[in-house]
Amino acid sequence: MTGENPRQRSLLQRLAILVAVAWQIGATFLPQLGLGEPIGDRSDSVRTLITPSGWAFAIWGPLFFGSAVFALWQILPKQVDNALVAWIGWWAALALAAQGAWATYTQFANLTAISAIIIATSLFGLLAILRIMTHFSRDFTLAERIIVGVTFSALASWLTAATIVNISATLVYHGLAGGFEYPAIAALMVVVGGTIAAAAVVRSKGNPWFAAVFCWAVLAIYFRGGQEADSIALACIIAGLLVIGAAIVGLRDAESRRRWFG
Repeated sequence: MTGENPRQRSLLQRLAILVAVAWQIGATFLPQLGLGEPIGDRSDSVRTLITPSGWAFAIWGPLFFGSAVFALWQILPKQVDNALVAWIGWWAALALAAQGAWATYTQFANLTAISAIIIATSLFGLLAILRIMTHFSRDFTLAERIIVGVTFSALASWLTAATIVNISATLVYHGLAGGFEYPAIAALMVVVGGTIAAAAVVRSKGNPWFAAVFCWAVLAIYFRGGQEADSIALACIIAGLLVIGAAIVGLRDAESRRRWFG
């Protein structure tokens, strides 16, 4: 079980997180400088049945805000000895920097197999953070619960859905299965994604923030691809119910509720 870390966090770790968040957010402005094409245009060029409705991507606003708050909060002198941030720090730098790398690459090269590898790398780091938060030995402070718990749970959930979508778009980009002519394969990917998300919710003690964000993603897929293929609509319902059920089961335990709500 992850516990207290008696050593101070290094300046290198604190600066690495700042740089990672600057890259994560700043990379999305490259098209406004005349560099690359907007991610939305890239996504539309390889759209699949599980590409979410455009409104779903508004979630990046709160996610970027949470990341920025975390970056500024974690560098404060009071957080030098914060054991939770010490444990997740390098994973956070990896995950956030990988998001910047993904945005940079995608805006120049589209949703290729390399973009799928980059986004999966970010997800790997976020799931490592989720595991640390779940098994951390003491209760979170209010600031930790909001700045770390909500932000990284939401990022891990959104990246879980985004990785599945990216893989589907990559298949289309490379001329493989994944287009509109393969609704059964797309539906299977949604169900597999829902199963993975439900497992993550169970393993993270019913994490409500993870569950809520994944349901947001599934809802956005339902209102786009689900209106074009019944199999996608059904897959979205199944995935959503799996995740909601996992959260309900996990949060029945008082310790789990205290972990995420205080």
